[in-house]
Amino acid sequence: MKEAGLDYVDLWRISLLVDSSKHSEPEVQEAVAALDWAKKTGRARFIGISSHDRPHIKKIIETYPEQMDVILTPYTAKSKLVTDESGLWTTLKKYDVGWFGIKPFASNSVFKGDSSPNSPHFEEDNKIARLAIRYILCNPAITAPIPGMISVQQVDNVCRAVKERRELDLREKADLKDAMERAWANLPENYQWLKDWEYV
Repeated sequence: MKEAGLDYVDLWRISLLVDSSKHSEPEVQEAVAALDWAKKTGRARFIGISSHDRPHIKKIIETYPEQMDVILTPYTAKSKLVTDESGLWTTLKKYDVGWFGIKPFASNSVFKGDSSPNSPHFEEDNKIARLAIRYILCNPAITAPIPGMISVQQVDNVCRAVKERRELDLREKADLKDAMERAWANLPENYQWLKDWEYV
């Protein structure tokens, strides 16, 4: 914060282990205490955690509701909410916790091209990126998707998606469904775990 010239940050989250239930309870308590201190001393307006362990995230929110303003987890354009008590959304809603979703493009597996402007799939991939963002933004559970972007053009394309109407029409839904089926089929070996985030 000193190097950036900041007195506070809007959001500070602590990244727990992907399988955060592997943390000991004292380790979780220490992380939560640090978050609590940051908020109480005015260094962070909002605080929370990131993890890929849905049952453990639910437990942390239920145990430390005052310290969990937000969570960050995977959430792709294929993810769907489980709305009963077993789903994460029910806990987030009960405790008014924000939800940021990473990997909206399924580690770029949703695209046919390589995202370069001279790719033969450039326009189609831009369209699919916008459909994915719009699909996610339609879900009131998600505060915001967090796509990885590496160019000004990609930022502009996501901004365009935000400005477009939210609800996808039948053709758009079919196009996104096809793209996500392709993404699931093309996920690299080290990203197969994303399939565990289809129902959240």
